[in-house]
Amino acid sequence: MNLNFFFQYNPVLLALFATLFTWGLTALGASMVFFFKSINQKILNSMLGFAAGVMIAASFWSLLKPAIEMSEAQGTIPWIPAVVGFLSGGAFLLIIDKILPHLHLGLATDKAEGIKTSWQRSVLLVLAITLHNIPEGLAVGVAFGALANNPDTGMLAGAVALAIGIGLQNFPEGAAVSIPLRREGFSRLKAFTYGQLSGVVEPIAGVVGAYLVLSITPLLPYALSFAAGAMIFVVVEELIPESQTGNETDLSTIGAMLGFATMMLLDVSLG
Repeated sequence: MNLNFFFQYNPVLLALFATLFTWGLTALGASMVFFFKSINQKILNSMLGFAAGVMIAASFWSLLKPAIEMSEAQGTIPWIPAVVGFLSGGAFLLIIDKILPHLHLGLATDKAEGIKTSWQRSVLLVLAITLHNIPEGLAVGVAFGALANNPDTGMLAGAVALAIGIGLQNFPEGAAVSIPLRREGFSRLKAFTYGQLSGVVEPIAGVVGAYLVLSITPLLPYALSFAAGAMIFVVVEELIPESQTGNETDLSTIGAMLGFATMMLLDVSLG
C-alpha cells in the first residue's frame, strides 16, 4: 500500500479523519439494532472478547513498541517513558472511572459508579460506554500526531493500522451497545442513537491527542505509552469482565485471541 500521499495533510486533520472513520463503524454496528431485537449472550461475549484482543494488541504493537523505539533513538533509557507513560494512562482512567457517573449494562441503577447523581439511567449507560472510547480516540490521535516529527511510511502505516483495528472492533462494539439497550426497553431508534453517540468522543479525543503531541514533541514516547495504559485499563476493568458473563467463557477467550491476531496482522503487515 502506497501511503505517501497522506503526508501532505496535517497530522491533526488525519487524526480527525481516522477517528471519524472509527466513529462511523461504531454507528454502523449500532445500526444492527434495526435488524435484531436481541443478541445471544455467546455472541456478545465473543464480540467483547474480540474488542479486548484488538485493544491489547494495539497497545503494544502500535503504541508501546514505537514508544520504546523512539526513546532508544533519542538516546534515553527506553523503559522509563514506556513505564511512566503506561502507568500514568491507567491512573488517568482510574480517576475518571471514580469521578464520572456511569452504569454498566445489565446492572441496577443503584449500582452506578462515580460521583452520585440523579441523572437518568440512559445517560449513565451511555457514559459507561463512552468512558472506554476515550482512550481509543486518544490512541489514534497520538499515533497520527507522531507523524509530525516521524514522517516515515512505517509510522504512518502503523497509525493507519491502529485506526483500522480500532474501527474493526468498534463495529461489534456498537452492536454490543445498541442491542442490549433495546433489551433495556429503549426503542430501536433511541438505542441506535445512544449506541452511536457513545463513539462521538473518539474524534474529540483524537484531535486533542494529536494536537497535544504536536505541542509537546519531546514527550511523544510518554504520550504513546499513556494511550496504551489507558486502553489496557479499560480492557481489564470493563471488557474482559463483561465478556466473561455466563458459562461460555471459552468463546470470549477465543474472541480475544482472534482480535489480538487480527490487530497484530494489520500492524505488522502494514507497518
